[in-house]
Amino acid sequence: MSHRTIRTTIALPADLLNAVDHAVEGGQSRSRNDFFASALRRELAARRREAIDAAFEGMAADTEYLAESEKVEAEFAPASWEAFQTSERES
Repeated sequence: MSHRTIRTTIALPADLLNAVDHAVEGGQSRSRNDFFASALRRELAARRREAIDAAFEGMAADTEYLAESEKVEAEFAPASWEAFQTSERES
């Protein structure tokens, strides 16, 4: 993300802002700005993960994908078994 900052104004419920201020006063964040930026980053990351999870859910019902996945797995099974055996001998 960019390090350039843009000033903006938001309206928040008073109890939410008070909770943020207490967190800042308690040393959990350097400032309101840092607290909000961190919270927004976490929320955006969670939403990205949800979008990725939704895409994978679609793959679970995609018969073409499942067939291709099984084919690839079968083709790589001997190499995977060999790699497993090698790692077992080395440990």
